[in-house]
Amino acid sequence: MRSLHDCPAPAKLNLFLHVVGRRADGYHLLQSVFQLIDRGDTLHFDLRDDHEIVRTNEVPGVPQEQDLIVRALRLLQAEYVRRHGQLPPGIDVAIQKILPMGGGLGGGSSDAATALMAANHLWQAGLRREELMALGLPLGADIPFFLFGQTAFAEGVGEDLQAVPGPDCWYVVIEPGVAVPTPAIFSAQDLTRDTKPVRIADFSRDTNSGSLVGFGKNDLQDVAMRLFPPVAEAVEWLGSHGDARMTGSGACVFCAFPGEFAANQVLAQVPSKWTAWKAKSLERHPLNFFDKEIALANQ
Repeated sequence: MRSLHDCPAPAKLNLFLHVVGRRADGYHLLQSVFQLIDRGDTLHFDLRDDHEIVRTNEVPGVPQEQDLIVRALRLLQAEYVRRHGQLPPGIDVAIQKILPMGGGLGGGSSDAATALMAANHLWQAGLRREELMALGLPLGADIPFFLFGQTAFAEGVGEDLQAVPGPDCWYVVIEPGVAVPTPAIFSAQDLTRDTKPVRIADFSRDTNSGSLVGFGKNDLQDVAMRLFPPVAEAVEWLGSHGDARMTGSGACVFCAFPGEFAANQVLAQVPSKWTAWKAKSLERHPLNFFDKEIALANQ
């Protein structure tokens, strides 16, 4: 196999996000539930006849050398050399980018995770899921989640993951038109950093009771709303239709609905100054080579 095309890199939503402390090295300790949704970027991979890793199209604002896709593939290339004693073939990567940067949807991390899964498969590198997660973590705390590939309760800096059942629902998501830089939020003096830790059972009980998202809150939201008024405006508008909240460190704002019809009704009313869309919750990542390989091995 020399090509893998139409590989999905789905977005995520943080159903809640609590900052429960801070490590000595300055990293914040978090609790969150990550939910995959059926909207995302699409990547295409083709093996080369040399050993170069090349992103074949431009991504505005992301130089090739800084792209998480390229950096992740170079880490996997180095690990391949360590294991197999030779370089794997190079890879051309083309990306159809629709997720906004600085939106809190994890787009760059999801792209990198999809690249790691695809290259691991094309190169027959043989890394297990957990090994890819460890490889990707230094590049971004969200990358392990996308490799984990299912709704997860996250702790630590976001890398300690346990599978949990998530709500079966539709979301309306508003892009307020601003990019929120994560460092600006986490360095704010008024950020709450001492939210009382919760248990997985608390979230699961709330979800099983029929609540779509109502558990907890996003501790980063108040800071983002103060620093970026368009985020506050989107939260206020969507909040008139349900429990609206920001995802991640911003800027996108979402609200859950029990069905597609209800989501469509709200989507039709979103002011035209914003980009808005609907998405369905996903139980598992649609690109799941690991499960397929396990199934084949058991045949």
